[in-house]
Amino acid sequence: MSVPPDPSSPRTRRVRYAGKNPRAFYEKYKELNPERFPADVEKIVASGKTPAGMHLPIMVAEVLDCLRPEAGDVAVDCTLGGGGHARAILEHIRPGGRLIGLDVDPLEQPRTEARLRADGFGSDVFVARQATFAGLPQVLAAEGIASVNVAIADLGVSSMQIDNPDRGFSYKAAGPLDMRMNPSRGESAWQLLERLDEDALSAVLIAQVLKRTPVKTTDALERLVHTTLNTTCPQLAKTDVRMSVRRTFQALRVAVNQEFSSLEALLRALPLSLAPGGRVAIITFHSGEDRRVKKAFQAGARAGVYAEVAKEVVRSAKEETFANRRAAAAKLRWAVRAASSGPQS
Repeated sequence: MSVPPDPSSPRTRRVRYAGKNPRAFYEKYKELNPERFPADVEKIVASGKTPAGMHLPIMVAEVLDCLRPEAGDVAVDCTLGGGGHARAILEHIRPGGRLIGLDVDPLEQPRTEARLRADGFGSDVFVARQATFAGLPQVLAAEGIASVNVAIADLGVSSMQIDNPDRGFSYKAAGPLDMRMNPSRGESAWQLLERLDEDALSAVLIAQVLKRTPVKTTDALERLVHTTLNTTCPQLAKTDVRMSVRRTFQALRVAVNQEFSSLEALLRALPLSLAPGGRVAIITFHSGEDRRVKKAFQAGARAGVYAEVAKEVVRSAKEETFANRRAAAAKLRWAVRAASSGPQS
């Protein structure tokens, strides 16, 4: 595994790599330093790729169209990530507005806060908090905010987390099988696999194989699932095998971070957190997330909590999907809080 260079040693030469282009994550020093190498990063983005360690916000124009932020609004970004959506909203709620950004990741949250501070968003308009969106009401209460006019949640994993092999979210590069959004809390993926019995694992992964062959790295898990499928289901096409591997990693990540229970907690908290007429937009990346958002919004509309909800999902435009391949799976749904207090879920 590559080791990141020590930024405190100015005389240290950059890591040399074999071949014409860098392959390992930490060798991509230009992509990891967009402030120093903006032209190189622009070339990568223009080619339809996402620079290593950088998160390109998805459907920014569509999010703004759904949320309609205005000067003076109070907003919350439940998944601050790289700060792309937050930055766009902040531009619209000034002067007089305020945005609270939540992110459970203790590694990326301070970096994003620093970037937004450098862009001129002071503590009077922007506050960052390391917290899970399941605790949205508690965060707002701590900030002295009764309700917000605008709320956004961009679910899933950010590019910064996926690209970094040390985080263990992807099998594209070897790394520890961790997958925790907050690597300082809870069980890693490999610890979860060791602890759960086959019955508990059966709904998530290839249970028997994983219990017989413990794995602790991303590449080991990828090889094990790939080999098992080729052996037990030789009729499967290569594309189906690759999809099964991706779904295995996704299911394990969801289990490690308790993503569904956290999302359900957020969906329950939203009606109480939105001001009358307040708007919320949620971007999902797989059916398990989208189904929960859709049902919660529909139930809220029937109960009179929401005055209006999205009837169809909003998808990214073809141009954006080409420029940012990770936008292809994204689905955007929105809802508007009823103007009257009405019944609450």
